[in-house]
Amino acid sequence: MAKKILIVDDEPSVIKGLRFSLEKQEGYIIDVAYDGESAIEIFESDKYDLILLDLMLPKLNGMEVCQRIRSVSDVPIIMLSAKGEDMDKIMGLEYGADDYLTKPFNMLELKARIKNILRRTDNVENEKKELSKIEVKDIFIDLLNRNVVIAGKEVNLTAKEFELLQLFALNRGRVFDRESLLDLIWKQKGDLRTVDVHIRRLREKIERDPANPAYIMTKWGVGYYFSDK
Repeated sequence: MAKKILIVDDEPSVIKGLRFSLEKQEGYIIDVAYDGESAIEIFESDKYDLILLDLMLPKLNGMEVCQRIRSVSDVPIIMLSAKGEDMDKIMGLEYGADDYLTKPFNMLELKARIKNILRRTDNVENEKKELSKIEVKDIFIDLLNRNVVIAGKEVNLTAKEFELLQLFALNRGRVFDRESLLDLIWKQKGDLRTVDVHIRRLREKIERDPANPAYIMTKWGVGYYFSDK
């Protein structure tokens, strides 16, 4: 799927050149904004893989736009500016930009930097996806999509049941007492029987024989733990 880039610059000629090079030659999907306020509005209305952001903009300058975007998103940002002083570069990076290019820049260099950043971002996302998957015997847990599959069949869990299973699976072998589970899952003190009820329901959904569990075990007088043996 083509990557989507938002270009923010108040110079139509710059946007025209960037759009031609990145959209027509590289196949990226391009949206544009000509001032800082429009950039924020457009960014909030869609999802982007990278932002090319000019420093000197009407209404909101590039630093302000970068700071606003960075407060809610880790989307890669390359700042562009006609200024070449080191302080501008330092401030751009301190405000959360991932890279910085001074105008006039070499288009081949810009393309190379975009490709490097997008490749790095894809690698990070792939690593996150791999780390978000837990497989224990015949149970598969997708932490990102909150899916559970057992022996090839998807199991529907409530939010609290999934949170319990996730906690246990990420801490296999660790015993949790009921007070700790109330604090970690329900974020409050309460009736300890709430934990027992949810454990029983979870076992009914994931265990072949809930009366003789293979995953969520009881350590009598202490609490519950997840066994992968």
